[in-house]
Amino acid sequence: QVQLVESGGGLVQAGGSLTLSCAASGSIFRLNAMGWHRQAPGKQRELVASITRGGSTNYPESVKGRFTISRDNAKNTVFLHMNSLKPEDTAVYYCNADIQQLYYSPSTRYWGQGTQVTVSS
Repeated sequence: QVQLVESGGGLVQAGGSLTLSCAASGSIFRLNAMGWHRQAPGKQRELVASITRGGSTNYPESVKGRFTISRDNAKNTVFLHMNSLKPEDTAVYYCNADIQQLYYSPSTRYWGQGTQVTVSS
């Protein structure tokens, strides 16, 4: 099976920075696109950042210029560097990875367990 384990969440003051990490392990033939979503109380889960295996990135306007996604393919790990954090960035952050477990199998999306990020004003 596959596991995604996140780390790096916590409490930070507005204007501060945090870096989240997510490591994939288990039966992995190929790790394709990876990304981060977040969900605040009472709101739908939303995309925060995504990155292809080749390194192409995508961000919504709400975080563009403040968040940077990166990955280490050798370590099956994706990172989210968050700067200039705002109280509205407070949410549970989930990593996701599109994984092929066998060379002939399609990609399946896996999710981490979530990590809380709280930004105080």
